Amino acid sequence: MAVEVLPQRAGRSRTAKLTLAALGVVFGDIGTSPLYTVKECFSEFTGLKPVPQDVLGILSLITWALIVIVTLKYVVVVMRADNRGEGGVLALMALVSRRAEIGPRRRNLYIMLGMAGAALFYGDCLLTPAISVLSAVEGLNVATPAFEPLVVPIALGVIVALFAVQHHGTAGVGRWFGPIMLIWFLVLAVLGLMHIGQAPQILLALSPLEAVDFAIRHKFVAFVALGAVTLAVTGAEALYADMGHFGAQPIRRAWLGLVLPSLLANYYGQGALLMSDPTALENPFFRLAPDWMLYPLVALATAATVIASQATISGAFSMAQQAALLGLSPRIRIQHTSASEFGQIYVPAVNWMQLVGVVALVLAFRSSTNLAAAYGIAVTGTMLVTTLLVFVLAVRAWKWSWPLAIGVLGCFMAIDLILFSANMVKFVQGGWVPLVLAIAIFTAMWTWLKGRLAVAARENEGALPLETLLGSINPGRVHRPQGTAVYLTAFAGNAPNCLLHNLKHNEVLHEQVVLLTVEVPDEPYVPPNDRARIRHFGKGVHHVVLRYGFMEQPDVPRDLLPLAERGVPVEPMRTSYFIGRNSFVAAERPLLPRWQEKLFLVLARLASSAGDFFQLPHNRVVELGSRIEI
Repeated sequence: MAVEVLPQRAGRSRTAKLTLAALGVVFGDIGTSPLYTVKECFSEFTGLKPVPQDVLGILSLITWALIVIVTLKYVVVVMRADNRGEGGVLALMALVSRRAEIGPRRRNLYIMLGMAGAALFYGDCLLTPAISVLSAVEGLNVATPAFEPLVVPIALGVIVALFAVQHHGTAGVGRWFGPIMLIWFLVLAVLGLMHIGQAPQILLALSPLEAVDFAIRHKFVAFVALGAVTLAVTGAEALYADMGHFGAQPIRRAWLGLVLPSLLANYYGQGALLMSDPTALENPFFRLAPDWMLYPLVALATAATVIASQATISGAFSMAQQAALLGLSPRIRIQHTSASEFGQIYVPAVNWMQLVGVVALVLAFRSSTNLAAAYGIAVTGTMLVTTLLVFVLAVRAWKWSWPLAIGVLGCFMAIDLILFSANMVKFVQGGWVPLVLAIAIFTAMWTWLKGRLAVAARENEGALPLETLLGSINPGRVHRPQGTAVYLTAFAGNAPNCLLHNLKHNEVLHEQVVLLTVEVPDEPYVPPNDRARIRHFGKGVHHVVLRYGFMEQPDVPRDLLPLAERGVPVEPMRTSYFIGRNSFVAAERPLLPRWQEKLFLVLARLASSAGDFFQLPHNRVVELGSRIEI
């Protein structure tokens, strides 16, 4: 009996730890939404006043947005769409586009949808730290108006400090994220319940009829108010994106067991407060707390928003890594900040660009209310892309009938479109910011993808089949030194340009030659036994394909070493890595439009070297340059 009980206890303990960890990473964004959502629903933009009927209507909309969008759509349906355990819009794109029966045009459409979702996600990654930290620090204004001039400087200080420590990684402080967010959600629940008890009629908002009545009474104003209600579900995409780190079950348990009840309790507490004291609209969240608790609550809220911001920063790093491996962006320098914690990476370029963007947003908008106008478009746009891709997956992979897919996912799609349209009303007030950013990122991704295809086409124009080259080699003229030469190439049966240059100018062909191709299939991980594929051409020439998932970090030297047992001798101190260092110039017959050609040339200059990206030893790398006209 004891033997059976111990594994069960161990399993429960592991699930509990994962659930606690998920609280600290997955729910930071959606968990800090009560700081600003109710206030924005009754802002000058909507024109609504906190009269009892409208308070009930808004709370009913928030309630059913959390139930339908987060619980039913993401927790019940979307989290089924895992790419071998991984979630997120790029993982979903890869899952949908790798199906064999999909033609090139449709695959391009799915890739474009994935890039659009990723571009909008980057917008979310900029807006979340800005609005979350600002809204937390604004709690100081509740204590005394004297703090108002200090809100922006304090918020900027917190944000700059957060980005400045990213290169250390979060392995050290990460263990505190879960317990802090556990305290945060418990405080949310307690503060809300204190006021619900004083005005229990607020529980009438649980009925969807209150939302319907609100919509009938206010019509277009109710539609505009949906843009503010969207703030309650920001972070829903994180439930899906972080599924690979914690698993679906811990995320579902945390949401249903703690997060959703705590959020509802706090929203209803704010509503009860407004019904009894409409002047609390100035900052209904912090007015929930008694005076003695205000400063500790501001400190706790700031910690919670920092954790929420950390989740989006780490998400941007992960998205950048995935995009680079999938060939949607130039190679970027990636640093691992922990030897034991999975996914602990630091991407310097992304980190500093995010910092500049977040600081610019804080200085431009200067308050959470102003930033709220820009927030919803990025969130609802990503949600819409996710729904579209899951619809395709449901019909093609899950074999849902068309009526079932339209009935379930069609409803979700209609809700996403309504929320997206409601947020577009705020386009002039700041909604243009995430759209402009998303368009710029999407354009860069699409240009890089098209540019890589153009480069491959140019290289194939003057290509020489490898077997023809090997047959023409004169042993008397070509020196074959000892050791192994590894040539990185997107091999398609032709000799790599850098190998041809070495032969042409140096008349050298090493005793052992490895033509190395790195492939990234549309899956997050590749099993170790399927990592390497080998083909022997004779005369000491081998073609090796190393396969990495889009969630993995390539390490070429490590994965070449075991291949000696399979006839590919790679000794670390006797192996040289040859890399083609291409410089791109404009061609008289361009393969890309002029504007796209110029953008690709800029992106190519920003790309990190293949040696760094594939972790090649610096003292064993030889770069051979060539000019390619595109």
